[in-house]
Amino acid sequence: MTAHATKGSVHFGPRLIGSPTGRLRGALMVAPSANIERATPLPGEPGVVYSRALEQHAVLRKTLQFYGVETVVLDFRGEDAYESSVADAAFAFEDGAMIMRSTAMARRAEADRAEVEFARLDIPLAGHIVAPGLLDGSDVMAAGKTVFVGVGNRGNDLGRGGFAQVARAHGYDVAEVRLAPGVPALRAVAGAVSKDTILLAADKVDPAPFARFRTIVLERGEEFAAGLLCLDADTLSPIFVFARR
Repeated sequence: MTAHATKGSVHFGPRLIGSPTGRLRGALMVAPSANIERATPLPGEPGVVYSRALEQHAVLRKTLQFYGVETVVLDFRGEDAYESSVADAAFAFEDGAMIMRSTAMARRAEADRAEVEFARLDIPLAGHIVAPGLLDGSDVMAAGKTVFVGVGNRGNDLGRGGFAQVARAHGYDVAEVRLAPGVPALRAVAGAVSKDTILLAADKVDPAPFARFRTIVLERGEEFAAGLLCLDADTLSPIFVFARR
């Protein structure tokens, strides 16, 4: 996805994320498949219905287009129920996308597919998480000049360490965030509202790494409602972050 540059900054070459909470200009999406009905629902939540997932996907795309966001939609290819969670495949820095390596073996081909699509769209690459490193994109969240990396039941130290080196080279501070057992992904329990404000599920994530940020704490029972997508500095859109648990 792309965003406007920070005011007054100088940049040469393709621009992707100028600000993690700036204006969204483009988004890559993967349409859900019927396999999504095999996704394990969260405790207390109903199972996914494919027809409704298609309707919700269409609503999200129309909402993005209403706000001037250019969308590229790919058809599903694999058998995995979570393929529509394309955010797991890559993380965008300002001058290139970092290709991730999924914890779930069945999803690793999705990163290759994203890389091919990036080449078609003339989006440069900033690096790769390579074997035996593991890191899923929805376990990475940026706010301001800080990148938070979730530490839970996905990813490994090699993947997180390799990503941290690339992030620091791009001028970000990196903070690891411990996740509670059963949390599907960092971005399910923490979301960047602005460069200095985080939506947070305090019972599901260690709040210490967010000490320098203003936090909005989610109510109990809504712990997994932090999946937000910033459309611009003043507009947020709720999304659901699919992630293998």
